[in-house]
Parts: sequence; structure tokens; C-alpha cells
Amino acid sequence: MKATFDLDADLYRAVRVEAARADRSVREVVEEALEAWLARAEEVEDRESAAAALAEYERDGGEAAGAWFGKLAAETKSTYGTKRG
Repeated sequence: MKATFDLDADLYRAVRVEAARADRSVREVVEEALEAWLARAEEVEDRESAAAALAEYERDGGEAAGAWFGKLAAETKSTYGTKRG
């Protein structure tokens, strides 16, 4: 897909120079820059989402998975007993 952008002349010149030094096209450099920017934005969003989930977990009095499974095992044992054999 083609797109047209107005860039600062100095920025464009710098991109052209660096692209030439790397034996790459300006298009390749711009695509790589945009992909990196999107990846960073997604990582930030993921970290914020994880932080919000942890805050909710702590606010609601969450418990560690090991403790939860231990409690579940104890409830199962008391309900069904242990059968050996």
C-alpha cells in the first residue's frame, strides 16, 4: 500500500543517509521503524494490562495459586476421602 507523508527535511535526509549506509531502501527503514514502534506500543499496553490485572487481584484479596490448589485438594479430600488401592 502506498502512503504519502510530509517529513521534516532534515529527518528525511538523515533517514536517506542511514538507509544508504546500510544498503537498504528508505521504504525498508521506515517499515522497520513503524513495526518497532507498534511492537513497543503493544508491549506497553500489555504491561499496563498486566499491572491493572495484578492491582485488581490484590484489591479483591487474591491468593497464590499454590494456596488455592492446596485448599481445593483439602476440600476434595474432605468430600470424597482418600481411596487407596
